[in-house]
Amino acid sequence: MNQLHSLLRAGARATLMLALAAALLPAQAQGARSAASGASRNGDYIVAVINSELVTAFELEQRLARTRADAQRSNARLPPDDQLRQQVLDALIDERVQSTYARENGPKIDDQELERAVANVASQNQLNPTQLRERIRAEGMDYTRFRNNLRDQMLVERVREREVTARIRISDADIDRVVEQQRSEAAADVELNIAQVLVTVPDGASEAVVAERRARIEQAAARIRAGEDFGKVARELSEDGNRTNGGVIGKRSAKRLPDLFVDAVKGLSAGQVTAQPVRSGAGFHLLKLIERSEGDAFKVTQTNARHILMRVSDRSSQQAVANRLEQLRRQIERGERKFEDVAKELSEDGSAPNGGDLGWTSPGSFVPEFEETMNKLPVNGLSAPVVSRFGVHLIQVVGRRDVAVDPKQVREQARNMLREQRFEQAYLDWTKDLRLRAYIEMREPPQ
Repeated sequence: MNQLHSLLRAGARATLMLALAAALLPAQAQGARSAASGASRNGDYIVAVINSELVTAFELEQRLARTRADAQRSNARLPPDDQLRQQVLDALIDERVQSTYARENGPKIDDQELERAVANVASQNQLNPTQLRERIRAEGMDYTRFRNNLRDQMLVERVREREVTARIRISDADIDRVVEQQRSEAAADVELNIAQVLVTVPDGASEAVVAERRARIEQAAARIRAGEDFGKVARELSEDGNRTNGGVIGKRSAKRLPDLFVDAVKGLSAGQVTAQPVRSGAGFHLLKLIERSEGDAFKVTQTNARHILMRVSDRSSQQAVANRLEQLRRQIERGERKFEDVAKELSEDGSAPNGGDLGWTSPGSFVPEFEETMNKLPVNGLSAPVVSRFGVHLIQVVGRRDVAVDPKQVREQARNMLREQRFEQAYLDWTKDLRLRAYIEMREPPQ
């Protein structure tokens, strides 16, 4: 997805519409007042009617200004003005189509849930709910409409996840292909622990020098065949940096070892030594296989993580939320607040009552941007704010463990991975279908 597409879809694909919250930030509030002033001078009018909703020229100009500002910050290239205007208008129409559909088909959002969302908007702007209400009124916005917008967008989020996921079709053959690929990758991911005795051969060495070095490695091989300890011989004769450790190189992935070494020990069992020295550019090697760990597609590293999630709408409110979470992260790291307490108070996720705890999860359980960040964290590590399609997260890893996974779980993980990969296209198809079924009337500017 190109940068401009991301900017335009930020609103239509948003999981919770907090654009009004973004307008509460000082610089953005000033921009809103300026845009409103321009609209009053030029006159506002209806650009499009979508089901029972309207898109006005004033709203279109606001979104255009925001898109241009976001593009400037991210150095995204914009199309000509007429194309940009049409693309922004299309994004607004998509939002209206989704919100009217969700209102008719979505689950009920009770007042308690709505108040929690309002409280989070206030927190993101470093206000309490009373101050938020006063600020909204001071900016000339209707508080009831603000709440209704929040309620609508919570509905959109839930209906989108439900219906887009239901559109994704994954066959057993699809899963078979993923599992087979995982097996192949696991088989190739062998770890080897090898020890060596190295007798170096200088570059450009004469035949006499090469013969002398070969005799030295043969002497080492004879001592080992006679029963001497490999490590003792390595400490006495080897000329590499691991000689003090008995020549042990250490456990490494086969991908990080020279192909010469991997091929030489391929047929060995743990404890065996190559029958003959092998020659490389460095010299002559005797190799001992200490340990081989085969990759296993049915063994995974599970992670116990917890998170704090705050929802966002567009890039403007996304930055405000990220800034707020960064402040909270610093407070947690300084010991001023506890992660679980912040999660219970502010997180907009079902894990909030449990302090954000997501339990033990296997690879493929989360969206890629969340999982990639989580996998890089050490135990007890706390991430910087991470953006996903659900909002902005703070992630903390509580623990890790290696477990054998039932083949059924392997298949379910493959299904989850495929579902995530196909979500974006399914979302686009869903929005297109909603738009085809909607009543859309385009209006011309008044003469």
